[in-house]
Amino acid sequence: MKRKIAVIGAGLAGCEAVWLLSKNGIAVDLFEMKPNKYSPAHKLPYFSELVCSNSFKSMNKYNPSFMLKEEMEKLGSIVMESALKNKVPAGESLAVDRENFSKYITEKLLTLNNVKVIYKEVEDIPNEYDFIIIATGPLTSQSLANYLNKLFNNDFLYFYDAIAPIIDSDSIDKSKVFFASRYDKGGDDFLNIPLTKEQYYEFVNALKSAEKVTLRPFEKERYYEGCLPIEVLAERGEETLAYGPMKPVGFDENKIGFKPFAIVQLRREDKEGTAYNIVGFQTKLTIKEQERVFRMLPGLEKAIFLRYGSIHRNTFIDSPTYLLPTLNLKNMRNIFFAGQITGVEGYLESACSGIMAGFFLLCDLMSIEPQIPPRTTAIGALLSHLRTDVKPFQPSGIHLGLFDKKNMPKRIDKKLWIKKQEEEDFNNWFEWASKLVIF
Repeated sequence: MKRKIAVIGAGLAGCEAVWLLSKNGIAVDLFEMKPNKYSPAHKLPYFSELVCSNSFKSMNKYNPSFMLKEEMEKLGSIVMESALKNKVPAGESLAVDRENFSKYITEKLLTLNNVKVIYKEVEDIPNEYDFIIIATGPLTSQSLANYLNKLFNNDFLYFYDAIAPIIDSDSIDKSKVFFASRYDKGGDDFLNIPLTKEQYYEFVNALKSAEKVTLRPFEKERYYEGCLPIEVLAERGEETLAYGPMKPVGFDENKIGFKPFAIVQLRREDKEGTAYNIVGFQTKLTIKEQERVFRMLPGLEKAIFLRYGSIHRNTFIDSPTYLLPTLNLKNMRNIFFAGQITGVEGYLESACSGIMAGFFLLCDLMSIEPQIPPRTTAIGALLSHLRTDVKPFQPSGIHLGLFDKKNMPKRIDKKLWIKKQEEEDFNNWFEWASKLVIF
């Protein structure tokens, strides 16, 4: 019997789920509210828009983020395919031209014969479908969020996320900055602004006293620790930034001409280097204050802002309470969730959960009991976070602490052991899964 399937949301997770289902001959209705309606953070009309950084993190093979990338590539990830085709120089990291990245995925999905795109805001769960994947992300529209809030007994959670500003390259005074990557990993991929101790403290004091965007009276400040606004970091200690996003290590002081107390990095937004985002400078400063404070940095005195930093509310569900390990609701098993709305944090993590939601749905269609990747793999480690019993539940990206290390011998290199175990166990799981599903 033919089943009707809907995916709600054409972000990273939703696109991955649709891509996998389509490759396996499954017809899907994909709902997307853009371009009819935009969230406060979205600007482009394309699918899989990147609203924060344009970075997909490290390409070091021992980094959990790289392990996740490798596993996703083996699973035929459309996000990884686009990222590698649209990458821009970023040292040891994988960064992309965000517009071309999203445009590539959009064009790919629009060519699929068994996918129907419905440009419409979904305000509740449509009952004419046999299976639904909700992948509306942390910026779920207010109408659907209100509906889900009732579904979860007013147990919807949230935190605040911030975006860094983007600067026009031509407006940067190149005589006051230098091109380099930390420890020469990537050549001249970044623009760097060296600061003296006096310049650093002047900048930090300006950050701390600058006017911020105020939240609504009934909302508390809850931030994701991996993406704190720069002014919040500054308030935690006068040298917090110098040991964080502005750390002055990994550069040749002879080329700079002095020993910097701090360094600000700017990363390309496109291959041509026409625009740069300020790394680690996500902010909730008002627009007027962003112009005043960030133009204090040497080389940015006449900076033209192509995009200002901003803050937005991210919503997510209490996944350990409501979801099965297979990403569907415990009391409504035909409804799956994927993406950052589940409590995974990060582009890769969101996309990965979309692949897995699609995989688990395919297993359901075939009446096959799915095997969940073990916690020694990157995907298994990430999914394990959605089953944590730590309260309160908080979003998390992939990190070494999520991996199962109970069989790790003592006095051994942890990263080497995790990598070896990850490769072996994922290949074993993939051998089983690839007999069932086309990746």
